[in-house]
Amino acid sequence: MAGPRWYRARIRLLGPLFGLIPMIILGAIAMVALRLGDGRTSGLIGLVAGVSAAPGLLIAGAPFSDDAAYPLAVLASTPLWLLLGLLASRRATRSSIATWRDYAREMLWLTIAVVLGAGGALIAATASLGESLIA
Repeated sequence: MAGPRWYRARIRLLGPLFGLIPMIILGAIAMVALRLGDGRTSGLIGLVAGVSAAPGLLIAGAPFSDDAAYPLAVLASTPLWLLLGLLASRRATRSSIATWRDYAREMLWLTIAVVLGAGGALIAATASLGESLIA
């Protein structure tokens, strides 16, 4: 009953939803770092993990703007992670015999790309505004 076609279809069906998992994990890391720590390192970890989990925060002006728009920015980041989950599921199922391990590998590479992009955007924002994020 659960042959390769069924398994492949399952990955394609649930892949976009499972694409939200990195957003949830990174968001949880950010919340824990910001709630438990009050130092420079915890602030940097919280900031990088937060804007990686929700890249819409960068558009909302985080960390330099008022935080009233942050919930909407987090909500607006959800479609990005759904799209990345869809992309990972399609890439993982190019082979006729696909596994969740293939999906996880593809999603890991996409998540790393988002984290590097968010980190680069924070560095660029810091450089252009002349404010230090870790002072």
